[in-house]
Amino acid sequence: MHHEGNLRKLKSHLTDPVEYGLPLGKIVVPLKPLIGKYISLQYTGLINCIHCGRKTSKSFVQGYCFPCMRSLPECDSCIVRPETCHFAAGTCRDEEWGRAHCMQDHIVYLANSSGAKVGITRLTQVPTRWIDQGASQALPIFRTNTRLLSGKLEHILRQNISDRTDWRRMLKGEPEAIDLAAVRDHLFEVMALPIEELINDEEENAIETLTSADSVDVHYPVLEYPDKVKSLNFDKTHEIHGMLLGIKGQYLILDKGVINIRKFSGYHVKLSF
Repeated sequence: MHHEGNLRKLKSHLTDPVEYGLPLGKIVVPLKPLIGKYISLQYTGLINCIHCGRKTSKSFVQGYCFPCMRSLPECDSCIVRPETCHFAAGTCRDEEWGRAHCMQDHIVYLANSSGAKVGITRLTQVPTRWIDQGASQALPIFRTNTRLLSGKLEHILRQNISDRTDWRRMLKGEPEAIDLAAVRDHLFEVMALPIEELINDEEENAIETLTSADSVDVHYPVLEYPDKVKSLNFDKTHEIHGMLLGIKGQYLILDKGVINIRKFSGYHVKLSF
C-alpha cells in the first residue's frame, strides 16, 4: 500500500503511548500499525511552500519559500527569541496573526527530554509542544497573558537552566526521571529577585505562578532505541527505508537511522508499506 503528498509535521495525541499520524497532503496516515513494519519514504524532488503552495527549490524555516520566510510573522526572529516580541511597538508583520498567536495565554514549563530544560508554548499547544520536543516529563510553572512575558521569564530562568534539547541524547532512550517540582522550587529561590521585579512591573494577573500544577509523564511508541544515532536526510538520499522501530518527538526511528519529519515539511513524498 502507498500514499503520497506533501509532508507536514507529525500529528500527535497524548495517549499511553503517544499516538502519531503522518500528514501527506490531505490525508493523515496512522503510524501505530506501521511500528515494527518495513516502510519506504521516497522524496519525489518537489517542494511546495507550506503557506502559499509555491514550488520552491529550497525550504526555509521548516517548510516556507523564501518570500514567505521574509514576510510572514511566524518566520520572524522573535519566534525564536520571544523576549524580543515587538507587537507592542506596532511593528508586527501581521497584527491579526500576532493577536491570535502572541497576545494569548502562554505557559512557561520545565521538561525532561535529554535533561531538565525550560521552554514556553501557547496554552492551546499543551501538551503538543512537549510531545514535539520528545519530553518524557513536563511541568507548567508560569502562565502569562502574552508571548512576550513568557519569553522574558524564560530569558530569566535560562541563566540557571538550559532551554535546549540534545536531540541525539533524546533519541538514545528514556532519560533518567527528574523531580521537576524540586527544580522549579530551586529556580524560584535563586531567581526570586528578577522574577519578582518582572511580576511587579506588569499589570495585575499578567503573570500567574503555578506552584500546584501536576507533572505530566509522556511515553512514546518505541520498540528499540538506537545505540548510535544516524540522521537521515532527503536532500542527500531521496529514498529512506527500513523497519520503523518507533517514534519520538518529530522523529521516525528506523533500523537504518532517524529522520526529523518536521524538518522536511513541504517535501512531496511517497510512503509505501
